Amino acid sequence: MVLSDREIAERARSMGMIEPFVDQQVSEGVVSYGLSSYGYDFRVANEFKIFSNVNYTAVDPKEFDANAFVDVVTDGCCIVPPNSFALARTVEYFRIPRDIITVCLGKSTYARCGIILNVTPFEPGWEGHATLEISNTTPLPAKIYANEGIGQVLFLRGSQECLVSYKDRKGKYDKQFGIVTPRIVRPGG
Repeated sequence: MVLSDREIAERARSMGMIEPFVDQQVSEGVVSYGLSSYGYDFRVANEFKIFSNVNYTAVDPKEFDANAFVDVVTDGCCIVPPNSFALARTVEYFRIPRDIITVCLGKSTYARCGIILNVTPFEPGWEGHATLEISNTTPLPAKIYANEGIGQVLFLRGSQECLVSYKDRKGKYDKQFGIVTPRIVRPGG
């Protein structure tokens, strides 16, 4: 079952599920964000890691080199190069209860411009800033507006709490702050 605006607001206030929490849609002059009927429109923060292919022939998630990114902090907009991508994070910090899993989708305002957002589900027990992957599929530079809406999260309640949560498994991306690049759990560690 998908949580309604009432249930999202109640859990945000009582459990700190979303911080900071905006209890209404903010849309005038910005890409909208805040509470919606059956979801929450989250914002992209003002820090970005823009992918650069200057010294690379392949991207390897097991041996990822953080030097593949150029760090940008802006209170305006970030320019993502044509046919490239950037990593960013949410303004909001999420604490997902044991009986909830989420689905995240990009906002249609960006999708209509060829800008695609990829965010994996927030698993039961996970908490942190969500790392966002923003793809510019166009042959032109694309603007991403800091501190404005970029995606929506839907909260799905399970019929009962899970046996093992993300926190119980000591997930490698739990309690992440800032933008987190790929991590691999190495044998023995």
